[in-house]
Amino acid sequence: MMPSSGPTGSRPTVETLPLPHRLFLLSLQEEKGRLDADSEPVRGSLLSAAAVAELRIAGLLHDRGGKAGRTNTPAPATIDPFLAQVLGDVPPDQPRSWFDVLESRWDKAERFVQEQLAGAGHITIEHHQVFGPIRRKKIVTVDPAQVQALRSRIRDAVRTDSAPASVSLGDAVLTTLAVDGLVGTMFRWRELRTHKPAIRALADRVEQELPGLRKALSYSIALRRSA
Repeated sequence: MMPSSGPTGSRPTVETLPLPHRLFLLSLQEEKGRLDADSEPVRGSLLSAAAVAELRIAGLLHDRGGKAGRTNTPAPATIDPFLAQVLGDVPPDQPRSWFDVLESRWDKAERFVQEQLAGAGHITIEHHQVFGPIRRKKIVTVDPAQVQALRSRIRDAVRTDSAPASVSLGDAVLTTLAVDGLVGTMFRWRELRTHKPAIRALADRVEQELPGLRKALSYSIALRRSA
């Protein structure tokens, strides 16, 4: 599993970052230096869902009677700290509902992932004085070409109606989370309508391979939106 961080000169590529970190970068409006406003209320839920998906793909969590259960696979020493925290929310031999796992860290997920990305040299945080004591935070991507390449590949999987099996499960997860969370940096409303069959096919694949995740996320999103 991906290392937690490293010196700027040896930072991992965007492609090798865990899913929540990739989703954070995909949610960034580079020209404005801020995260997408449409998905802001549910971003913590989306990042938590991405972490759960990463852990399931890595074989550390699995669906156990409709709940999140630990597997016998030991976590690698290099496991990402955010993933380690989410994994730790599921005690061995004590399954938890997928919803409870998503809810455990939604309020801390965005800040934690942002700090990790900054510490690893993938983003820089700038603070600009706007008026008096009011300061505005600007997030700058250090690897904009890599982020754009990832965004283009995921968008192409939808716009070209790619066969779901030809898309990596990680990309299918990112696509589905972006659509479910209305991440405006990824798809416009017209694209969501035009490519609805392709989006549905990728979501069906996620539901088939990671059962319980989208249902739990839908509850979490509804809770955030209603608040």
